Amino acid sequence: MKSLTPAQRQHLKSLAHTRQPVVMIGNNGLSAAVLKEIEFALNAHELIKIKAASNELETRRAWMAEICAGTGATPVQQIGKVLVIYRAAEKPQIALPA
Repeated sequence: MKSLTPAQRQHLKSLAHTRQPVVMIGNNGLSAAVLKEIEFALNAHELIKIKAASNELETRRAWMAEICAGTGATPVQQIGKVLVIYRAAEKPQIALPA
């Protein structure tokens, strides 16, 4: 998991603002199937939003950490039930500021 500079994090937040969640974590929690869908979405988009069904803040934080550890992604932000993560592709589509 790569850490982001504040400028890079702010850039990714601005890009994520207009995007819709592409993966949803339902009542069954973070399963292998959900992780697989997140992996596909990261390969396709680099920057994704994930909608979490849990009302528990600590559960959502644990899911964010587990997702990032399992996929090699970097957490960008968490607002309410929406998690935003980023993982650069082999040929990055998103240019990050230095």
